[in-house]
Amino acid sequence: MTGKFIPFEHTALSLEEQRTRALDFLAFCRRRRSIREFALTPVPQDLLASLVLTAASAPSGANRQPWHFVVVTDAALKKTIREAAEAEEKENYENRMPDEWLQDLAPLGTDWHKEFLETAPALIAVFAKNFDLDERGQHKNYYVKESVGIAVGFLLLAIHNAGLVALTHTPSPMDFLARLLNRPPNERAFVLIPVGYPKPGSVVPAISKKSLPEVSTWL
Repeated sequence: MTGKFIPFEHTALSLEEQRTRALDFLAFCRRRRSIREFALTPVPQDLLASLVLTAASAPSGANRQPWHFVVVTDAALKKTIREAAEAEEKENYENRMPDEWLQDLAPLGTDWHKEFLETAPALIAVFAKNFDLDERGQHKNYYVKESVGIAVGFLLLAIHNAGLVALTHTPSPMDFLARLLNRPPNERAFVLIPVGYPKPGSVVPAISKKSLPEVSTWL
């Protein structure tokens, strides 16, 4: 075994406490919803930093941590991002998306207008890095999509845990984000997450999640 290792600190729980924690966390996660209407209340920078650090604590292939988070709070830049995203989304809704996709989106009430990209107090753009660039050249990263996906999951739950709301937005294509945010060529936009507080009176679609037998197989 090579490399430096340290003892793992583990807190033992009774089976009763394990079950209680698991059910409490399940209920907590089920209260998380995607929000498209944001209050104008700003989110403090130190709180946003804690969210990013939580996301960056996620596991990754070979511990390469193949992600970069760009936090945008500048009003003019948010407006520019909204305009670029809406241009792609308008093309998607009017020409690119097949009828089946549009029919699946219809109950959610979405369209190509993306006001939340401008009204949300913060946008967190998550970039995936297939390789790192340093003075020695390129260093390959591994399981990039899987690693960044896990980090985004951490980020969404950190946002929810902090009493904030968010939305996962994935305009396609997203090449404009790298250009507008001046990212290097080894980074590719993965997801754009508006973050903030819900606007008073916000509503969400009446949806349900699939049951345990629908999402799992026990052997």
